[in-house]
Amino acid sequence: MRLHVADHPLITHKLTVLRDERTPSPVFRQLTEELVTLLAYEATRNVRVSPIEIQTPVTKTVGVKISEPRPIVVPILRAGLGMLEGLVKLLPTAEVGFLGMIRDEETFEPTTYTERLPDDLSDRQCFAIDPMLATGGSLGAAIEFLFQRGAQDVTAICLLGTPRASPRSRRSSAIAT
Repeated sequence: MRLHVADHPLITHKLTVLRDERTPSPVFRQLTEELVTLLAYEATRNVRVSPIEIQTPVTKTVGVKISEPRPIVVPILRAGLGMLEGLVKLLPTAEVGFLGMIRDEETFEPTTYTERLPDDLSDRQCFAIDPMLATGGSLGAAIEFLFQRGAQDVTAICLLGTPRASPRSRRSSAIAT
């Protein structure tokens, strides 16, 4: 597993405004979309492409297009829905699936309550999106669910905005893909 922390000054600035309690809801939603688009830029750095011959106004040339099968974006319901637009804005040809996870309040174990995904995810690049990363249990279960469906390439995009860790705190500050 590889962790990438996006610490660009524009991301840090937008995250600061997002975290401010005075930020109105419409601005919060807009900032979430902008932040996810910036994170998606990094997260899709290794998206698979195939060569394609095109005709320019001057000559024929070879470029690239997103490979088949298309990547699939999987928001973890419901919180992940707020991140969906920012990702599909950058990757509009991606398929969108959904995975609903809920935590059992007695055992604290995540369970799947709904899903709309292809039965076979082999050879698909999957992008799981979820801003609700606390213990990581639901996200870990979601990724395991995708692996059980045959996925071999899963990227989790999370939007984290917590205080820096203190000696007694287990929290950390990061925006990670």
